[in-house]
Amino acid sequence: GWGGGPRARRGDVRAAVLRLLSEGPMHGYQIIQELTERTGGAWRPSPGSVYPTLQLLEDEGLVASNEADGKRVYGLTEEGRRVAAERGEEAAPWEDLSGSAAGLEARKAVGRLFAAFWQVAQSGSADQTERAVEILNEARKKLYAILAED
Repeated sequence: GWGGGPRARRGDVRAAVLRLLSEGPMHGYQIIQELTERTGGAWRPSPGSVYPTLQLLEDEGLVASNEADGKRVYGLTEEGRRVAAERGEEAAPWEDLSGSAAGLEARKAVGRLFAAFWQVAQSGSADQTERAVEILNEARKKLYAILAED
């Protein structure tokens, strides 16, 4: 679908936060950036999923926070390090979401195609927009033809 890519399964945010904090202290926005980067943009966790997870982990005694340069920085407690170490053998949650290189390139290509079409639709003439729609329809037919091959 077009709903922004894969969603993390329940518990993945928790596992991802623990894994990242095992590498060193981070603030919430940094965690979001790291997860986005490590999945090539396939997973962009929202602040509404990361910050409550950090609070829950803090309530459980796995994470402690302090203020540094006006930002709340989170790090693992001794118990948090033990839990993260126990999970260390498991694949990092973002590895399941990063997808194949071909899949990532396909998502990027579709995004660039949509951006180009949108520019034509917004600022082009009626004739240019009609021609752009024809190109998209032809591309769709060619993609289905690929599936029809052996």
